[in-house]
Amino acid sequence: GHEMVGVVESVGTAVNKVKPGDRVTVNVETFCGECFFCQNGYVNNCTDPHGGWALGCRIDGGQAEYVRVPYADQGLDIIPDSVTDEQALFVGDVLATGFWAARISEIKPDDTVLIIGAGPTGLCTLACVALKNPRRVIVCEKSPERQDFVRKHYPFAEVVTPEDCPDVMRACERGGADVVIEVAGAEDTFRLAWESARPNAIVTVVALYDSPQVLPLPDMYGKNLVFKTGGVDGCDCAEVLSLIEDGVIDTTSLITHRFALSEIEEAYRIFENKLDGVIKIAVEC
Repeated sequence: GHEMVGVVESVGTAVNKVKPGDRVTVNVETFCGECFFCQNGYVNNCTDPHGGWALGCRIDGGQAEYVRVPYADQGLDIIPDSVTDEQALFVGDVLATGFWAARISEIKPDDTVLIIGAGPTGLCTLACVALKNPRRVIVCEKSPERQDFVRKHYPFAEVVTPEDCPDVMRACERGGADVVIEVAGAEDTFRLAWESARPNAIVTVVALYDSPQVLPLPDMYGKNLVFKTGGVDGCDCAEVLSLIEDGVIDTTSLITHRFALSEIEEAYRIFENKLDGVIKIAVEC
């Protein structure tokens, strides 16, 4: 559990940014802010012994009444009064990931952008890609329920199935997408990503895979692709909160279910089995 918002109860002597009573978002990463990687915005690679993927991985995470957050001055951001907890809930993780993916993909106004996968991270990526105002946005998704969700909430985006995606990409003006963002992490989506890219395109791989992926260089020789890979550098949370405050980003539609902490086993059952059209679940302590 490393995607959460909460109220500060107490702080250590080294914490100056927040105080008890503040409502805050919690960053998915713990980072010192002082090492080479942090100073250059690569907080995912913080070299501090307490840095990196700590919350919910090496130390207790957010599925509890109280949470200890190391390096709170770096990892907490105060939620503006006009922003609700639910509006801010995804800032520290999936929304940070989508914002980062859109930022590093170097999207230009004349671009065709293909996003593979319309799960929670893919949808957050879609919302952030829209901020770049590319000429065309295409979402590749196999689930009919999620296809309908994209059509309803993001009508500017075209929706294609994995089966139809290759033909749609070949019909693009430049023979493929200018930018491909791979968020699905399924068995064949890495190959689909680079095959869907035009020559000299950027392929940003956000997805987590269960097994190694093959980079068939002879097959892609001459495409001159640029690959950018995850994980997220979650250092834009204050900017994302500002965009939410201004009404530019709203991801509350992704919350399809709500449960109390005492009901978390049922929440996991629904989420794990992808029941009842679930996308994201909010658990309240």
